[in-house]
Amino acid sequence: MKEPLWQVQILTLFPELYPGPLDCSLIGRALKENLWTLDVLALRDFGLGHHKAVDDTPYGGGAGMVLRADVLKAALDSAKEKFGHTSRRLYLSPRGRVLDQNLVKELAACPSLLLVCGRFEGVDQRVLEHEAFEEVSLGDFILAGGDLAAMALCEACVRLLDGVMGNAATKEEESFENFLLEYPHYTRPPLWEGLAVPEVLSSGHHANIAAWRLEQARALTREKRPDLWKKRQDKEKSEKNG
Repeated sequence: MKEPLWQVQILTLFPELYPGPLDCSLIGRALKENLWTLDVLALRDFGLGHHKAVDDTPYGGGAGMVLRADVLKAALDSAKEKFGHTSRRLYLSPRGRVLDQNLVKELAACPSLLLVCGRFEGVDQRVLEHEAFEEVSLGDFILAGGDLAAMALCEACVRLLDGVMGNAATKEEESFENFLLEYPHYTRPPLWEGLAVPEVLSSGHHANIAAWRLEQARALTREKRPDLWKKRQDKEKSEKNG
């Protein structure tokens, strides 16, 4: 069997959540074809005592519980025995670097990732520092834990792997490429509820279609994402100035 293009290990308190949506559609097919591999470790397997405790109350007081450093380290050591010590280590956290398309490309180019999904109030800070974890966030909102964020990260990365998407051009035209949102799409019927498909798309004139799509992408970005449009303008200015 050929070597997978991308490998990911996930440490979680809820292994029953996986593969979940990662087993569907293009991502699931790629998993079955061994284009990528998913290895899920249950943190509870490394818990302490009769009740397999994985957390404890925070020093200094406060609400919630914190995942113990010793438990998490035991799980990490087990993960390293399977994939070695070279995996890039990520902790899904609301205080981390926001996962954007540039970071997705970067992570998809890594041979293997090790993701830790927190719960409760998070994990003991000493583990993050000792094991050189990077923190990654989906955005400025709070989830109950890191599992949904881990799945989103995996799906975003896997779809960029060679052989996963049928048309390679699709990746070059979608939102966030070149700091633009994607242009609108239309299909049959040509007339629906009194609304017609833009005539240029039925013209067969590929240059005109490409120009229309670019202008639509620019207009949408200006309207909906002024922050992204600023980056686009800076890119165009840089290219113009050489």
